[in-house]
Amino acid sequence: MSIEPAAILYIDGRPVPLRLRRNGQARRILLRLDKQGDGIVVTLPKWVPEAEGIAWAEKQAAWISSRLSALPTRTPFSDGAVIPFEGEDHVIRNIPGARRGVWREAGEIRVSGQPEHLARRVRDWLKKEARARLSEQTAYASERLGIKHGRITVRDTRSRWGSCASNGNLSFCWRLILAPTFVLDYVVAHEVAHLREPNHSNRFWETVAVLDANMDAGRKWLRQHGETLHFIG
Repeated sequence: MSIEPAAILYIDGRPVPLRLRRNGQARRILLRLDKQGDGIVVTLPKWVPEAEGIAWAEKQAAWISSRLSALPTRTPFSDGAVIPFEGEDHVIRNIPGARRGVWREAGEIRVSGQPEHLARRVRDWLKKEARARLSEQTAYASERLGIKHGRITVRDTRSRWGSCASNGNLSFCWRLILAPTFVLDYVVAHEVAHLREPNHSNRFWETVAVLDANMDAGRKWLRQHGETLHFIG
């Protein structure tokens, strides 16, 4: 959420940004964590003053504290950090004098260059690896159905792991490269199946099953662990 916080609450000594939203259809004040998990959003009916919304949120400190404490731990892209790649833990290792860019070796993601560039280089490398893997799997799934797909876009989306536009273009979240390979395969099968069945009918799920016999495992993994991928990097 890009809007500036309306207030800063201090929950267990931690500063928590509070952002306000207006919703003409809301009948009461609503409170939720924002999409990045680092603040809260208070939705106000049109007749409720902002000050009242902030005061109401301050009274919900116990709820906010419990929700924040339940969030996964954030893992930055830094030297020595452990992150998953295709479901397997890898240690990020900065090797300033190397001349190889970013590469995987012996359970490590090795990064050349100075430390201040490490996070960007790791992120760019993961996106590149994700695009290559997603493009390969999409081509394979499309060929199996005898259909053609459109342009493939890789983004850092949070609300969806993948999407299929009416023109056949497909979009995926690059963070799928962090998950086990069967998870990425399921999301690709799901979106490619939409090229034939633009719905979630029985025929759609039958098509997904043709492309991915392990689809139930992929769906279950995302339900249980998908949120943790957004706290990496």
